[in-house]
Amino acid sequence: MRISFERTGGFAGISKKTTVDTSELPANEANTLKRLVEAADFFRLPEQITSPNPQSDRFQYKLTVEDNDKHHTVIVSESVLPGTLRPLIEWLQNSAQKR
Repeated sequence: MRISFERTGGFAGISKKTTVDTSELPANEANTLKRLVEAADFFRLPEQITSPNPQSDRFQYKLTVEDNDKHHTVIVSESVLPGTLRPLIEWLQNSAQKR
């Protein structure tokens, strides 16, 4: 499984990007990441999850997950981030800070 993650926006407008491939992670991290994708029901999420009242200083996240023959991209605004997706976003943000 390969996940591309990008966070844009916020007060300073600083972008963070990272790409994670589970084949390059320790087994326990790879398993955690796979479970987070499954728990978010990622492949069934809509491509765009936006707020009816956009706020300029909020973050926007773009995630692309490739898993065998499945490929899905979701763009979500911080203000309407589904609770099921939050743990995956947090894991990816931590990963981006380490790189």
